[in-house]
Amino acid sequence: MNVTRILLPVDGSRLSDAAADMAIDLAGTYNASVVLLHVRRPVPTGLGQPNASELLDYLTKKAEETIAHYRDKLGDAKVDFLDLIIGGDVAEVITNVTDVEKCDLIVIGSKGKSDLEGLFLGSVTHRVLHTAPCPVLVVK
Repeated sequence: MNVTRILLPVDGSRLSDAAADMAIDLAGTYNASVVLLHVRRPVPTGLGQPNASELLDYLTKKAEETIAHYRDKLGDAKVDFLDLIIGGDVAEVITNVTDVEKCDLIVIGSKGKSDLEGLFLGSVTHRVLHTAPCPVLVVK
């Protein structure tokens, strides 16, 4: 398997931290770059101004706080990376970014921050496994 670009979706959970560690190891092994991705909640349509702008600012600030930790981890490990914050449906955005950024591998935690998302495997991870155009490494 030739891995040159790894997608690392993160949400700030303990399992995202474990996935980041695995992605860093793999990037070193394969001399690959990492696409660091945080998917923030979308701003509902019809919210009106200034509410929509205020919510977008709040969500962007929270997303920046979440992704900063992973930027530091990748930078400290001297891994070449690109970081993205995109709003939308998490599984759909992950699949789309994989295509657009031409990623060879997705490294993702088995569950996100919400335990309500799935009983054994997070629903986002489950959906990514079924829709991803490349191999997916699920980290526990």
